[in-house]
Amino acid sequence: MADAFSIIPASVLRNLSDKLYEKRKNAALEVEGIVKQLASAGDHDKITAVINLLVNEFTYSPQANHRKGGLIGLAAATVGLTSEAAQHLEQIVPPVLNSFSDQDSRVRYYACEALYNIAKVVRGDFIVFFNQIFDALCKLSADSDSNVQSAAHLLDRLVKDIVTESDQFSIEEFIPLLRERMNVLNPYVRQFLVGWITVLDSVPDIDMLGFLPDFLDGLFNMLSDNSHEIRQQADSALSEFLQEIKNSPSVDYGRMAEILVQRAASPDEFTRLTAITWINEFVKLGGDQLVLYYADILGAILPCISDKEEKIRVVARETNEELRAIKADPAEGFDVGAILSVARRHLSSEWEATRIEALHWISTLLNMHRTEVLCFLDDIFDTLLKALSDPSDEVVLLVLEVHACIAKDPQHFHHLVVFLVHNFRVDNSLLERRGALIIRRLCVLLDAERVYRELSTILEGESDLDFASIMVQALNLILLTSSELSELRDLLKQSLVNAAGKDLFLSLYASWCHSPMAIISLCLLAQTYQHASSVIQSLVEEDINVKFLVQLDKLIHLLETPTFAYLRLQLLEPGRYIWLLKVLYGLLMLLPQQSAAFKILRTRLKTVPSYSFNNEQFIRTSSGSPYYTGSGSHLSEDGDLNEDSRSGHNGINFASRLQQFEHVQQQHRMHTKTQTQLQSRNSSTASMKDMQRPEETKRPSPGPDMSRPSSRSSRRGPGQLQI
Repeated sequence: MADAFSIIPASVLRNLSDKLYEKRKNAALEVEGIVKQLASAGDHDKITAVINLLVNEFTYSPQANHRKGGLIGLAAATVGLTSEAAQHLEQIVPPVLNSFSDQDSRVRYYACEALYNIAKVVRGDFIVFFNQIFDALCKLSADSDSNVQSAAHLLDRLVKDIVTESDQFSIEEFIPLLRERMNVLNPYVRQFLVGWITVLDSVPDIDMLGFLPDFLDGLFNMLSDNSHEIRQQADSALSEFLQEIKNSPSVDYGRMAEILVQRAASPDEFTRLTAITWINEFVKLGGDQLVLYYADILGAILPCISDKEEKIRVVARETNEELRAIKADPAEGFDVGAILSVARRHLSSEWEATRIEALHWISTLLNMHRTEVLCFLDDIFDTLLKALSDPSDEVVLLVLEVHACIAKDPQHFHHLVVFLVHNFRVDNSLLERRGALIIRRLCVLLDAERVYRELSTILEGESDLDFASIMVQALNLILLTSSELSELRDLLKQSLVNAAGKDLFLSLYASWCHSPMAIISLCLLAQTYQHASSVIQSLVEEDINVKFLVQLDKLIHLLETPTFAYLRLQLLEPGRYIWLLKVLYGLLMLLPQQSAAFKILRTRLKTVPSYSFNNEQFIRTSSGSPYYTGSGSHLSEDGDLNEDSRSGHNGINFASRLQQFEHVQQQHRMHTKTQTQLQSRNSSTASMKDMQRPEETKRPSPGPDMSRPSSRSSRRGPGQLQI
C-alpha cells in the first residue's frame, strides 16, 4: 500500500475524495495518466497496488465522497490500461458491482457511469461478469432515483451491444438467472427482462427458442400486467417466438403445452386468448408429439368453448375440432381413460356448450375406441345417467345418443334401462320433465319394441307399486301419442292376427296391469274390445278415484286424435263392433256427467249410426272381417272369437290375463289401504299430542283454528279431493 501512496501524489488522492465533482474528475485524469505510464513500462505490480488502493481506501470507504472518487478512479485506471485492462478486471469490476447496492443514490449513479466507461474499454472481455452485471442492472432498472435509472439504461444498451457482438456469451449459464427473474412483478424489471429476451432472440448464434420453456410462463404472466406497454412488449415477443416455432423443424412442444394449459385458465382475457391461440397452433404443428398431453389440452379447451369472449370461443372450437380429427392410437400412448376423465369432469360444467362438447368427445371415443371406452364404463356411467337431468334438451339428447351407443351390447342395454328406471324412481321430477323426451329418443336410437319390452319386464317386478303405476301411465301416454312409436302401435293393432303383435301385447300386458286405464288403452289399441269390456266390468269402487278419472279424461281426449281414427271409423259398423260400443258406453258411465270428457264421448257416441244387424246377418257378412279365420268358428261382435267357444284368440288366454290384471289391482288396493291406515294412525297420534298440550291462556278461544285441517280431511284417503 505504501508503494501506491508513493506512486500517486497526496494531492491527487485528496482531490479524488473531494466533494466537488470537478476536482474528483481532474484527479481521475491524473490517475489515468499514472496508470498509462505504468502500463507502458509493463509494471503491473504497481498497477495492482494502485487498484487495491482505490478499492480499499476509496470504494469501500464509509464516506460517500471517497466512494465516488474510488469509482471514478477505477474507471480512469481502466482507461489508462486500455488493451491490458482485461488482466485486472477481477480487481476492478467486483467493487463497482458492489456499489450498485449503495445506500447513496449518487454513489449508485457513479457506479453505473464507472462500469459504462470500463465496459467501453474492455468490451467482450467482461462477458465473464455478465450474470452479475445483468443481476445488478435488473435491480437498478427499478431504482427509486430517476437519474440512476437513466444511467442504468445507458449502461444496459452498451451491455446489449457487447453481448450481441460477442462469441463468448453463454446462454446456458444465463437462462437459470433469467428464469428466476421472470417472476418479478415490478413493471420496470419486466420491461428490462422483455428487452433482453428480444435482443438475445435476435442474435442468430443464440438459440433462445430452445430455452423458451424456461421463461415462457413468465412472458405469459406479463400479458396481464397493468402497463399497456409491458403487455404489448410481451405479446410482441410471444408472437415472434410463435412464428419461429412454425418455421422450426424441431420444437419441444410437451413442456410448453403444460404451461399453455395452465395459462388457458387465466382470469385475464388477453392471456387466455393468447394461450388458446398457441395451443391451436401446437395442435396443428405437433399433433403426434402432443399425444401424452391430449387430456391436458382438452381440459384447457373445453372451458374456453364457453368463454364470454367470442374470439376465445372461436379459436377454442377450431382447436377442439383439430384435436378430435387426429387419429390417435392407444398403442402409441393415447390415454383413452384420461380423455374420458376430462370429458366426465366437464359434464358438470355450468356452461351448456362445454357439456355438449364433452359429450361429443365421449361419443367420438366410443366410435373410434369402443373396447377401451367400455373398460372405463363404470367410471363414467353414473355421470352420464345424472346428465339425463340436465336442464338443456340438447345435452339430454346427446347423452341419450351416447347411452344408445353403449347399449348396442345386450348386457349394457339391460344395464342402461335398469338404471334409467332407477333414476325415474328416485327423481320423480325427471320423469315429469324429461320422461317423454328420454323414452322417445331411446326408441328412435335403440328400436322402440326392444325398449318397451325391456321396460315392461323391469316394471313387472317393480316393488314400488305407486311408482310402477306412474311409470306405466307415462309409458302408455308416450305409446299413444308419439310419432316415433307409430310402427309399434301398428304392430299392436295386429295382436289378434299376427304372432309378433301378440307377443308384444303379452309382453306389455303384465306391467300395464299396474294401471287400469293403461290396460284399457292397450286393449283399444290391440282391438281386443271384449277383453277391454271385461276389464271395465272388473273395476270396483276403490279403483274409481281421482287419479283414475284424470287418466280416463286423458284417454277420452286421445280417442279424438288421429291415433284412434281406425276406432272411430269402426263405429260406422256398430253391428260388427258391438263390444267396442260396450267399452265406450262403459267408460261413459264411469265419467261424471258434468265433466268435459263425458260431453266429448257422449257427443261422439251420438254420431254412431242407429241401425244394427241381427246376429244371423252379422255372421253371414263377417267373412269380410280382417279377423275372420275361415274355420267356421263363431265371431264376436268386434271380430274376436267368442270366449264361450274358446278361451283365447291367436293363442291369447284372455281369461288368464283378466285374472292377472285383477291380481295386480288387488295388490294396489291392499297397498292403498295400508297407506291410508298409516296416514290415519299418524293423524290420530298428532291429534292426541295436541289435546295433551297445556292451555297457554285461561281466556276462551275466540273460535276454531281454521289453519288446522279437520279430522275428516286429515283422514282423507289417496285420490280423494280436498274441497
